[in-house]
Parts: sequence; C-alpha cells; structure tokens
Amino acid sequence: MAFRGRTTLPFDVEKTVDGSLRAQRTSEERLPPRLRQACEEHPSLYDYVCRIPTDEIGMPDYYPKLSRRLRDLEWHNLIYPIKGDLFIHIYPDAHGERDYYVVVEPHLTVSLNGHLDDVEYRLMDWVEEIGSAETKEDKEAALLTALEGILSTNGDASKIAVTPRQMEAIRYLILREKIGLGILQPLLQDPYIEDISCSGVGPVFIEHKIFNSLQSTLTFTDEEDLDEFVIWMGEGIKKPVTVRNPIVDSVLPDGSRINIVYGSDISKRGSNFTIRKFSETPLSVIELIEFGTLDYSMAAYLSFVLEEGLNVFVVGATASGKTTTMNAITTFMRPDDKIVSIEDTPELQVPHKNWIREVTRGSGREDSNSEIGMFDLLKASLRQRPDRIIIGEIRGVEGAIAFQAMQTGHGVMSTFHADSVEKLIQRITGDPISIPKAYVDNLDVVIIQSVVKPAGADIARRIVSINEIVGYDPVAHTFSFIEVFRWNQARDTFDFPGHMNSYLLEERIAPKRGIPDFKRKAIYTDLKRRAKIFERLHKERHLKDFYEVFNILSEAYRQKLL
Repeated sequence: MAFRGRTTLPFDVEKTVDGSLRAQRTSEERLPPRLRQACEEHPSLYDYVCRIPTDEIGMPDYYPKLSRRLRDLEWHNLIYPIKGDLFIHIYPDAHGERDYYVVVEPHLTVSLNGHLDDVEYRLMDWVEEIGSAETKEDKEAALLTALEGILSTNGDASKIAVTPRQMEAIRYLILREKIGLGILQPLLQDPYIEDISCSGVGPVFIEHKIFNSLQSTLTFTDEEDLDEFVIWMGEGIKKPVTVRNPIVDSVLPDGSRINIVYGSDISKRGSNFTIRKFSETPLSVIELIEFGTLDYSMAAYLSFVLEEGLNVFVVGATASGKTTTMNAITTFMRPDDKIVSIEDTPELQVPHKNWIREVTRGSGREDSNSEIGMFDLLKASLRQRPDRIIIGEIRGVEGAIAFQAMQTGHGVMSTFHADSVEKLIQRITGDPISIPKAYVDNLDVVIIQSVVKPAGADIARRIVSINEIVGYDPVAHTFSFIEVFRWNQARDTFDFPGHMNSYLLEERIAPKRGIPDFKRKAIYTDLKRRAKIFERLHKERHLKDFYEVFNILSEAYRQKLL
C-alpha cells in the first residue's frame, strides 16, 4: 500500500516487530507520573518515549491540556494528547528556527513487514460491503469488519498473522487513508492548530495556538509524491485539481478551509496547499479577553453597539483574527434577531436559532449561468427581512449593496482587508466598490485588529483600535472619526480616549436606552457597570464557552438585566 507522504522524525528510531526494545532505553520509574500513566494506557506512546534521545533534550513533560502560559517556557519539550488516542510531541530544536511537531502514531515504532500491501489486496474481497456504506461511520464499521476477517493475532491460518501491535498500527493506517485525510488527518484532530501549510516538496508547517510556527515531521519527498497527494485530496472533497483547473478553494468535511495549487507550471516549487482549521466551538469574547485581544470595557462597548443594531466592520490583515473576533461578538446581538450570513466559504458561526446561512456557488459547472456570487446573495438577503446581515468578507461590488442595506435600516457586519480607518475609506470609495463618500457614515464602528509584538512578549493578536465614523465634510472632502479605544504597546493594555467623548454612546446609544438628553453622560456609568458584569461572569462564574456566554446573555436580555 503506497501512502502519500512520510514521517521523518528528528532522531533515529529502530523499528521492531512488537516494541520489545522499549524497556532497554527508559524504565517506567524514570517517567514523570502523568507521562507514566499515559504510557501505561498506550503502549505505542511508551515505545516512542523509550526512543527519545533524553540525554540530548531531556525527558518531556506531559500535559493533558495545554495552557497559553506554556508559550513562556524557554525549552519546549512536552507531550499532549489529541483526538483518536494520538499524542503530539513538541520536540525542541536548539539549532533551527522552529521546534518540531511530532505526531506519535501507532505505526512509528512497529515494523509491518509488508503486511499493508497484503491487506490492501485482500480488501478487494470486501469492496461491495465497503462501497455500500452511506456514511463515514458506516464505512468505518465496514472497514473494521473487513480487517477482522483479514488479520489474526491468534494463529488463524486463513488470515494474515500479525502481532497485537501490528494489528493496532494497520487498523489505524487503513482508517487514516480510507476515511481521513491521510498523513494530515492527525493535524485536523489537534484543536491547538490554526493553519496547516505545505509550500512544496519538503515538510508540512503548522501554526500552533500556543507554540506559533512549527515544522512538522510530515514530509513530501518529491514532486510526484506531492502532486499525487493534492490530486487525491481534490478528488476526496469533490473539487478535482487538473492542469486546466490548477487552483481550488474549498471546504473539508470538518469545515476547515483549504486552498490547493497544483503543478509546477504556476508554482515553481511544485504543488502546494494551505488549510485554515475550523474550530467546532468558536472562541468566546471572554476567551479573547483572556488572550489579551481586548478588555472588559471594550467588550461592554461592543455589546452596546451590536445590541442596538449598529453597523460594524472588523478590519485587518490576513490572519489577524478578524473572523475569530467577528464570531465572538455575535453573542452580543439580541437573541431574537433574525440573522442572514453570506460567505464564499463557511467560516462564520452564529449562536442564534433564527440564522440563515448562505454560501456562494462557484463557476465551472456545466450550466454557465449557475454561478451565484456574494452580490447575488446579498441582494436576495434584503428580501428576507433580516435584523442583521453578516458578510464573511467584502472585496468588491457587493460592498455597494452592503451600504444600501445599512441605509435601509438593516444592521450589517463584515470583515475587510485594511490596516487603518483611512485605508478602509480609501478602498471602499475607490474601484471596484465605489461607495459614494456621503454614504460612508452609514458605517458606525470600525474595529482594527492586527498581529502585534507587545513589549517583552511574543507576537499576539490585538484589537489595536475601535473607531466611530462620525461624518463626511463635502466641502473639505474629509472624514471625521473618533478613536474610542486604543492599544498601548508599551504596557500591552488598552486606553479609553473615548471616555466622556463618544459620539455613538452619547448621540445614538444613550437615547435608545431611554437616557434623557441632560443625562447622556450616564451612559458611561452603564458601560462601566456592564464591564464589571462581564468580569464577574468570567472570574467568579468561570464563564468561557461560546454558547454558554450566549445563553447567559440571552437570559439577561429577557430578564432586562442588561
């Protein structure tokens, strides 16, 4: 059986049939207690640990769950579990630019003696049973049944004789290749990975939520191997790549976004791919506060803005965390709002029950008129009477429809590529969006998010400013806006220059909350009170989960506590 790609460990491993050498290098007594327990429950992990050159890197620590505090470790040498009874070893590299990301799989320390090819051949006898499976779960059950009929650990002469460890390894590899995404499948099962990328022949790289950029031990050794893999991936997601159609943007079954570029004609280093991982549960606002992306006062301010249906753009560069932030703040929209979301690829996650989720349909179908773009869906959404329209990203002419929606009273939220309010206005008033300058003040709030380097710390994502668009002066041809919140790089905290000076809080939000004109400044007391509520929910009730945050806020709205 020819597997696409291979695992190249950062140290030499002598394979054995059943792991019989494992106790020759490391006794269980030397292992830290938590690592020892994990090894007792998972012999394949013990076999791997026994082969680690601990005289060079030391004995790894074991963490059942990772914390962002671990990024402050000077020496990254640790093991943690992921789904599917697999383990990840963050292996330190004292000389390279990146530490290694090692997937500890059941076959790493087991010699299979050519049994995989024999198994692949005998699976042909089960092709009807496997082919008739309608769901992933049915196919997995059919494959496991077939392997029980093909392999034996008790000397059945009619089957292929294997050891228990070989049985475990073969079952794992067959399911990984037939149901999963091959060598990339473990990376999709790791909740701490954000992005997976292969830039050509060589290793696969990852962006880790805790340890940033890492070099995985998963490697493509030649162009033919890599080409075969991306073709196989394209067929698996029903978006085949070919010489005539070498670029594919699509979504994996788990919701992760994938971009594939095929062949060396347009990519001189050969085929490449990038996967942006999908998180089953979005990060909540409380978690973003923990990470330092914003603070309680900023969260309180944004809750006022979204609760009152104002229009918001989350603006920043690629991978600055725009979509993560936009997902998180959807919990601030009123629970009875009707939401329509429009995207190229589904990344938005909205907790509201009355949510219509629409996705564009690309070209390349037999019917040349079958393409449905953002512009078409946005026009259609205006007839669906939503309270809020969320656009995954505004890039072109659909921006004009978005501003029309704002003018007709629909709340609009979107992400946009720019790094300042000035650049945002420049882009939306220029081609191809071409918004009339007089319409720009329909946009109420601009959140600028960026990847930054706090003083004395690693790179991080921060909301560097929250801005209110006030208006346009047609005589001077200038725009006025107020910077309500600003990130302080030296202290890695947030300043509130909009305190007692916010146009939206005083002129738009205070009246909607029933505050009379002569008491408008009382809105800042309300803001402080709400920030304290968020802080108490976090620190006293330990509230974090995205859906729990939404449910608590929804109940508070119903009881008129907010």
